[in-house]
Amino acid sequence: MSDVDVEMEGARMGPEEAERIEVTVGAVAPGGHCVARLDGQVVFVRHALPGERVVAEVTEVHRGFLRADAVTVLAAAPQRVEPPCPYAGPGRCGGCDLQHVAPEAQRDWKTSVVREQLTRLGGLTDAEVDALDPRVAALPGGPLGWRSRVRYAVDAAGRAGLLKHRSHEVVPIDRCLIAHPAVQETGVLAADGTRWPEAEAVEVVASTGGDVTVTAVTEGVGTPVRGPATVREVAAGRDWALPAGSFWQVHPAAADTLVAAVLELLEPRAGESAWDLYGGAGLFAAALADRVGPTGRVTLVEAAADGVRAARENLADTGRVEVVAARVETALARRRITGPVDVVVLDPPRAGAGAQVVRGLVAAAPRAVAYVACDPAAFARDVRTFTAAGWRLAALRGFDLFPMTQHVELVGLLLPPAREG
Repeated sequence: MSDVDVEMEGARMGPEEAERIEVTVGAVAPGGHCVARLDGQVVFVRHALPGERVVAEVTEVHRGFLRADAVTVLAAAPQRVEPPCPYAGPGRCGGCDLQHVAPEAQRDWKTSVVREQLTRLGGLTDAEVDALDPRVAALPGGPLGWRSRVRYAVDAAGRAGLLKHRSHEVVPIDRCLIAHPAVQETGVLAADGTRWPEAEAVEVVASTGGDVTVTAVTEGVGTPVRGPATVREVAAGRDWALPAGSFWQVHPAAADTLVAAVLELLEPRAGESAWDLYGGAGLFAAALADRVGPTGRVTLVEAAADGVRAARENLADTGRVEVVAARVETALARRRITGPVDVVVLDPPRAGAGAQVVRGLVAAAPRAVAYVACDPAAFARDVRTFTAAGWRLAALRGFDLFPMTQHVELVGLLLPPAREG
């Protein structure tokens, strides 16, 4: 062995994939992990809880950090429970992140992530976050049987299942316990003897209006094979007709929960002008229209063609919602939405609104913005942009719309600097 080989051998510090390491688990981190350290190196550990001592199997090696699965728990945290689903755990289905965590502790976990993102990415102080008192609230129905829209992947044998974590490998399953009972009863899974030899995925929708639709997806195109192509949802005191494949909240109680939070924080008034940005089918626009009344005005901005079409069809009876088909940043920059605005609902995709949109809202000078967020990190980055312009995050609500997973929904109230006089 040459001197160089000896030097390289001596320089090898970290473990390799599939090696097992023993670590003490620290704080929670975004993505369903906890943070541990091995000889100073950061290890993101799944299937663990803070304070536990575990044997973890390394799944990925990166420059500066490792990913690993806790395969043996040497000292368990009191919040640990037996996962209700046999497919949850290391090397199995990646659909759920937190089945090993008691439901109340799952909400504490998510609250910790929100706090950490607001301080680290949002630039808020611990005292400012304490004043917001961010807590993640449970929705009705419990942690199982809530997911009303499920996309199953299909393996080479035509069996429907779910993907392993950070993998394209399909795990055939006989039942998904977080799926709505009406989804579970469709018989699309391998255990029912069903095969999908031509499909790449199978989507199942169980709407709040009682419709159940099964769609086979081939080369990115969905074809309903059972149930109606248009489903009925019920929320915000009205019925909604939507294509089965269009976006809608997956928890049956989510739409009404979010509408209630937005209205509570914004307090829209009769005669006001309101914007619903990234408005989709118009859930928030409908609620705003009811509050601002016949003398008010609501403008909805949406880029997706199916969302624009659904909004125009579902809100035609209000007579006071204008639907603008455009990207939000384009609509703001090119004055596609004009006139003074009083209140804004901002419900961007997971990537967040971004600095350009935030600056556009600051320039429009509404009296309040309700920000609906499905990603705490993106939300925190946008909060930092708002605060740099003198605005403040005045209130925050958290909701456990996705039990058993690491995801959390937030509704924040952003207020401009106090006006003189």
